[in-house]
Amino acid sequence: MLSIRHAAVAGLFYPDQPEPLRRELADLFAASEAVSEGPAPKALIVPHAGYIYSGPVAARAYRLLAPVREKIKRVVLLGPAHRVWLEGMAVPSAAAFATPLGRVELDRESIDQIADMPGVGVSDVAHDREHSLEVQLPFLQMMLDDFCLVPVAVGDCPAGQVGAVIDTLWGGAETLIVVSSDLSHFLDYEHARETDARTRDKILQHCDRLDGREACGAHAINGLMHSVAARDLTVEVVDLRNSGDTAGDHRRVVGYGSFVLR
Repeated sequence: MLSIRHAAVAGLFYPDQPEPLRRELADLFAASEAVSEGPAPKALIVPHAGYIYSGPVAARAYRLLAPVREKIKRVVLLGPAHRVWLEGMAVPSAAAFATPLGRVELDRESIDQIADMPGVGVSDVAHDREHSLEVQLPFLQMMLDDFCLVPVAVGDCPAGQVGAVIDTLWGGAETLIVVSSDLSHFLDYEHARETDARTRDKILQHCDRLDGREACGAHAINGLMHSVAARDLTVEVVDLRNSGDTAGDHRRVVGYGSFVLR
């Protein structure tokens, strides 16, 4: 067993030193607009680009965790595999993931519980360089007091198999589900806004048939929407922007959306 999966994109997607990282996250939270109050979040969909691009959109969703930071003890984190071709889902063999803010212990009991489910296998290669999961960890480390992690890299996989994994790990108030996904990629600003608005509407309708042109984490989102446990939850838009809004260039943008299920 690998002991620690070390940060792969610190210094690229976010600062690689603790204090600059804490300051950047604190600034993102401080700058994010307040969101409406409501029941405790059970699941979040958040983007995973470099913090300069998608950080403001993600931070606005993560702010919703403030009232329940002491209650959440386990985070089930699903995101797309960008670096390797992956059929199905992959869990790691590591005992912990590390960021500049410290170690996050993995919930090996929960990982073992799903490791033999249809579509699930063990692959450290799928996790070693993957940023879609890693960039979420500092946000979680800042917003939660103490939690363990179940990281799942999602490749080409039927919604039913992903949904079954989510249902198995659904738990109660101690468990938060986080799906990491950006939206459209490399369209011009107006085309991206139109495309992302259509994707937003599908997510609000619990659609489980998104494709990769609409969201790079389509398979993970589809699994969440297919989950039996999630069907009775309300989906709300927290933020919807693109890199043209956050970083300024409107010629080729990436779409970012954050959503809460509760």
